Amino acid sequence: MDDRDALHDGLRMTAAALAEAEIPHALVGGYAAWARGAPEPSHDADFAIREVDVDRAREVLRAAGLEITEPTENWLFKAYHGGELIDVLYRMVGEPIDDELLARTDEIEVLAVRMPVLSATEIMTSKLRVVGEHYCDFSRLLPVARAMREQIDWVEVRERVDDNPYARAFLFLLDELGVVGAEAMQDDSLGSGGRAAGPASGDPSSPLE
Repeated sequence: MDDRDALHDGLRMTAAALAEAEIPHALVGGYAAWARGAPEPSHDADFAIREVDVDRAREVLRAAGLEITEPTENWLFKAYHGGELIDVLYRMVGEPIDDELLARTDEIEVLAVRMPVLSATEIMTSKLRVVGEHYCDFSRLLPVARAMREQIDWVEVRERVDDNPYARAFLFLLDELGVVGAEAMQDDSLGSGGRAAGPASGDPSSPLE
């Protein structure tokens, strides 16, 4: 079994075990974006649960055959299958995961298993809220935004990240590249440039991606 197969199996095992135990959960992060049409990530998969369910989730996943480890961070625990990592989060962007967030999901078939997947709006918002001086890789965000643009409520995203200048810069870039226009964000401060005639860096159609 190669690394990708092991990760896929671990993702399926985690979703199935949490569902069987009736623990509220959602696929989040890069694999949630992939389930909605974005490029497949090359790293771990992420699930979200409520903090009140952490102890039971550990037991359930250990019983399902995953190896559980406790990192120093106080917002997740880690589950491994075949050496591949599944992060189980109970805080996202510094905030506890609650029923309201877990309700913002859709049941989607992922790797032949139906599971709750975080909404595209929440995925995009959470990714933009963490960009900053120490992490600001727009090349990873661009293909995700392109793939999910029709699924995202861009007005809500703009409102929720308006206090982050790096996130605002990314939204400006989307407008300049013609990925999402200012009118879709209802933002008069953007230029509605839409000048990108060919593939730009971050475009999944580019041979460089």
